[in-house]
Amino acid sequence: MPGLRRSTLTRLGFALLALAACLACVRAGFWQWHKGADREGQWQRFAQGAAQVIPLGSAALASVPLYQRVSLTGTLDGAHQFLLDNRSYQERAGYEVLTPLARPGGGVVLVDRGWVPFTGSRAHLPEVSLAAGPAVTLTGRVDTLPSAGLSLGHAAPAGAWPKVTAFPSMDELAAALGSALEPRLLLLDPQAPDGYVRDWRPPGMSPLRHYSYAIQWWSFAALAVLAWGVMTVRHSRGRARP
Repeated sequence: MPGLRRSTLTRLGFALLALAACLACVRAGFWQWHKGADREGQWQRFAQGAAQVIPLGSAALASVPLYQRVSLTGTLDGAHQFLLDNRSYQERAGYEVLTPLARPGGGVVLVDRGWVPFTGSRAHLPEVSLAAGPAVTLTGRVDTLPSAGLSLGHAAPAGAWPKVTAFPSMDELAAALGSALEPRLLLLDPQAPDGYVRDWRPPGMSPLRHYSYAIQWWSFAALAVLAWGVMTVRHSRGRARP
């Protein structure tokens, strides 16, 4: 009798473990599937945003959808730039150069002028100087600041100009600049002058990868059920033997 009770408890424990694993995998699969659907919408908006250039005039960047191409006029401030750290391109470390653009109406927009490679030493920053000049009209995509996957990647603006920073908030950049900033920035068009590497792509991994991860998780759920079924059949056969 004690042996039978122990066997029953063992089977029940394994069944509960298999059920928990199955439910966790199913839930992870649905999360990846919904993530893929959200990413697909973002990629579609990114593609649609290139269809036309909207002149903003004095309107804020927030008045148009994300990834929309716009044109706006202002004066670039090459004396107060930010180097956005932890930005890679083709597996090379580097920075993205953020330059303030003072607009005629008094607003300031950060313009991402593109990616520059790491020099090999934090003591020697890349040369990103920009001579003062007259007002310019720039075209590019409306976007937001990149966010850190881990909080450890955050570093507020520090040092002399250009100030190095990693995954900052717009408020931190505004405080360092001493001027209010629009909450969105401009990704400078690849063909525009006074820029660096600008191979702008839709955000995150492709929707297809999220969908494939979802299918993998659901496959793991099926394997958990299959493993439970095999163990149950083997146990039943073992008990049936004389």
